[in-house]
Amino acid sequence: MKRMTVMALAGVMVLGSFQIGTAEEADCKAVARARKMGEMLDTLYKNAIVLITTHYVNEDTDLAAGDAFQALFKVMKEKGYHEVRLIDASGEPYDDDNTPRKGFEQDAVKALLGGAKTYEKVIKKDGKQYLQYATPVPVVMDKCIMCHENYRDVPKGKPIGALSYTIPIE
Repeated sequence: MKRMTVMALAGVMVLGSFQIGTAEEADCKAVARARKMGEMLDTLYKNAIVLITTHYVNEDTDLAAGDAFQALFKVMKEKGYHEVRLIDASGEPYDDDNTPRKGFEQDAVKALLGGAKTYEKVIKKDGKQYLQYATPVPVVMDKCIMCHENYRDVPKGKPIGALSYTIPIE
């Protein structure tokens, strides 16, 4: 039995006809699962950062939620779950570590600044497939300006950064 499907592999959307139960369909489903994981992680991290900033960051001497999450991101990578980086989209990185890397991250920033809601690409590294997935980080509250004065005049909703994920495709 054949079924028409849209497959996202190697960052390219391909419309095709694939036999149900084939490797191509399995790959498409695996990418969809990784994308769903990216959506869940993005919701979790962004909501937690906003909650922590809202309730625990009161002065510019308090630990910034972004710094706390950098430590959390490091643990997730060390455990082999996924990698996530907070990257700059403003052209003025808060820290040099937030500079977008060449390739995917620079392409993602360009797409997100152009209005894309997400940006993704499937890659193969060390014989394993990964979904690279990026989402915009806008200024969502006035407290953001406490540590990031350079964002004061950025319109609400415009990305000043992005979360760049590398998620294993299983």
